[in-house]
Amino acid sequence: MVLGNGSAAGSSKRYRNPEYICRMSDSIHHYYLTTTWKGNRGTGTSDVGAYDRLHTVEVPGKPVLTLTTDNAQYGDRSVLNPEDLLVTALSSCHMMSYLYLCAKARVVVTAYVDRAEGKMIEWEKGGGRFEEVVLKPEVTVEDASMLERARQLHEMAHKICYIANSVNFPVRCQPVIVVA
Repeated sequence: MVLGNGSAAGSSKRYRNPEYICRMSDSIHHYYLTTTWKGNRGTGTSDVGAYDRLHTVEVPGKPVLTLTTDNAQYGDRSVLNPEDLLVTALSSCHMMSYLYLCAKARVVVTAYVDRAEGKMIEWEKGGGRFEEVVLKPEVTVEDASMLERARQLHEMAHKICYIANSVNFPVRCQPVIVVA
């Protein structure tokens, strides 16, 4: 994939080639965590309303996350839920991929804020699925000469984002890029 003409003054030919920017050998990463349900109120799951949906996720050496369900009837709106974390993972992965590519291409980003939105459909008979996630990054670059390349790198970031490559629904990106 070619991400533009690479015509920025002083740019090196190697930074025009996305394969150079992202060249890595295949490797396997493993992730381990423990999810523990904390919601037994004394009668377990004897009834749908008898238990709390509160649970923790522990990853060795990292802060413990407390989560609940997104279901308004049984969850706590002030506590994170798996749906929040899915949208968070997509936004964070895109940002980290994008910043990496910008650094490799010498596009200096001085600020980045994403106001991502996820849309999930809940089926009447139970269950559901995400329909889409829209990333809305607002990026500030150091110089006007970096604007076009900064726009192009969003597409490349999307293509190398591990999380976006792992979901079965559209993840769209609507970046706004300004000069500091």
